[in-house]
Amino acid sequence: MPILVEPLIPDSFPTAPTEVVIIGGGIIGVSAALTLAERGIAVTLCDKGEIGAEQSSRNWGWCRQQGRDPREMPLIMESLKRWGAMNQRVGADTGFKRCGTLYLADSEASLSRHGEWLESAKPFGIDAGLINADEVAGHLPGAARDWHGALYCPSDGKAEPFVAAPALARCAQSKGAVILTQTAVLGLDISAGSVSGVLTEKGLIRANAVLLAAGAWSRLFCTHERLLLPQLKVRSSVLRTDPVAADLNPCISAPDFSIRLRADGGYTVAAGANSPISFELTPDSFRFLGLFARLAWMTKRYARPRLSSAFAEEWRHHKMAATGDGEPFTAQRVLDPPPLQATLDSARNGLLKDFPVFRGVDVAQQWAGMIDVTPDAVPVISEVSQQPGFFIATGFSGHGFGIGPAAGELAADLVMHQTPLVDPEPFRFSRFSDGSPINPVVGI
Repeated sequence: MPILVEPLIPDSFPTAPTEVVIIGGGIIGVSAALTLAERGIAVTLCDKGEIGAEQSSRNWGWCRQQGRDPREMPLIMESLKRWGAMNQRVGADTGFKRCGTLYLADSEASLSRHGEWLESAKPFGIDAGLINADEVAGHLPGAARDWHGALYCPSDGKAEPFVAAPALARCAQSKGAVILTQTAVLGLDISAGSVSGVLTEKGLIRANAVLLAAGAWSRLFCTHERLLLPQLKVRSSVLRTDPVAADLNPCISAPDFSIRLRADGGYTVAAGANSPISFELTPDSFRFLGLFARLAWMTKRYARPRLSSAFAEEWRHHKMAATGDGEPFTAQRVLDPPPLQATLDSARNGLLKDFPVFRGVDVAQQWAGMIDVTPDAVPVISEVSQQPGFFIATGFSGHGFGIGPAAGELAADLVMHQTPLVDPEPFRFSRFSDGSPINPVVGI
């Protein structure tokens, strides 16, 4: 596991109704809860485990505009504004810093692909640009190779995943939000066709609206509610090193590895831009084959499907959820998959080759998390028309931590039927069933 999040002291189970229930205590859920609490809206957040214990504390910690799908650009631009003011807002250090992101190019073809993305980002006026080999060298002291160039965005940033979500949750508590941990939500309570609350393992909570922000668990919950949410899971493996004086300050993506300088002086290390993407074949892999076909084709050079026990486990969980059995939500409090050692070994070997300063530096820890992916790799942040009063914010496809503050605020806007922070149209739930074209844009 990554550095463990500090458990939050939960509130008592409520006896009175609330306005909104949020399912899931990751960065999206706690951002929505904080926004609602700041607006004086009664909100209760339920997590079956601990706040921020799954992918929200296991991600790379990047807060980037660079390489984003254009549909996500308004969200990340708003989110970076909020990250910049976050420490003051919550009265705690989330580790946010403007450090820049650097996407290294080892050939003219690679640099050209970066240039293509730059053209798509021009309408947004961000400060990303191509830099030459000499400029790259200035960012990479001690590099063992020369790079052809890079895409560089100096205004991008980073934060510390294992402290951010709990910090936001504690602030939300201080402003009136009720936070419940070790409290699994088993299903929606429906009256006269509309949401009237949620049934938890500890009892019923009455509410006028429910927001599902459960990450990799969202698809299973929707199965219980007879809603078809096309979402798959991809395992992301990460390690952190002991502290080392490498002086590599930007978040760096190279062909074989990606790194981020941590607040503890070590580096978070993960797969690179050209690294294989390993994912388990499950019943949903085949059920959603048509919707995911274009994304699968675009990633065919890197995708490595594998058959494992996940196939039978998912089959059993979906069967139980469809029949109303809540065991899948209570039996596994924290999703803690083992890391893929081959992926981590490859990333570390690439890092050692390109930056000799890491030779002899110990690996302090390694872990994995499950990324929730949609067919177009763009999240769902939307009301569900089939079920009035039910809203979803999920499917962030590995991009959720950086856009978390704004995504949670947008979800809160929609739940309360207020003017949305950004245009929610690209994130509507119905796009996967209304005949809209599925157009993924693979990040660079």
